[in-house]
Amino acid sequence: MNSATVRNLLVRGMLAGLAAGVLALVVAYFLGEPSVDTAIGLEGHAAGHEHEHGQEVELVSRSLQSTAGLATGVLVYGVSFGGIAALAYCFALGRVGRFGPRATALLLSGTALLAVYVVPFLKYPANPPAVGDADTIGKRTALYFLMMVLSVLLAVGAVILGKRLAPSLGAWYATVTAVAAYAVVIGLAYAFLPVVNEVPEHFPATLLWRFRLSALAIQTVLWGGFGLLFGELAERMLNPRSADAPSGRSVPAVN
Repeated sequence: MNSATVRNLLVRGMLAGLAAGVLALVVAYFLGEPSVDTAIGLEGHAAGHEHEHGQEVELVSRSLQSTAGLATGVLVYGVSFGGIAALAYCFALGRVGRFGPRATALLLSGTALLAVYVVPFLKYPANPPAVGDADTIGKRTALYFLMMVLSVLLAVGAVILGKRLAPSLGAWYATVTAVAAYAVVIGLAYAFLPVVNEVPEHFPATLLWRFRLSALAIQTVLWGGFGLLFGELAERMLNPRSADAPSGRSVPAVN
């Protein structure tokens, strides 16, 4: 690709990320925020009035956090990862099989969802307020990012392995072998990396489940929406005649 094509795809990726971020924001507000509010209420109730007289002034109100703060975080996240995914798309298009622009975008977004979020999430799932020791937050963050980087690198390695095995094994068996190798190494990482379990004994299991499910739903909507939106934008840019033609009908030649 020339620089102009890459630049145009980058812009479209950021726009698709912004639009997908809006969809994820709706899910976060209506599905995630109620669980956060409930967890904060439990945290405050557990603490009681122990620090009632020495309580610090709240710098950012909860209402601001759940509206403008949430919107800023989700939208910036969407735009940033949309741009990164668009650059990865420029490299992947035509190199991961005979997929068109739309299919490549969906394949990339699905792989990103799996490698960047789902695999680390299964080892170190998201926790609501009132769960986790403040003294171990640095360690927990480091372990999560280590798992995420490891997952991404292994996913890239699996793609390279599959490409190299394809001429001798065929596309199907090469793909199965690469996926199996990825799963085995990830399983070893799950087994040997430290376990983190800091959920309080009496914390409601239903609330914990709802919070983690909402966190997974937000990421699924974000990356799924990005794949569909960016795939359509990329198709219209890279293959405009195909994108504009009705299904099953040819485009008449223009004299």
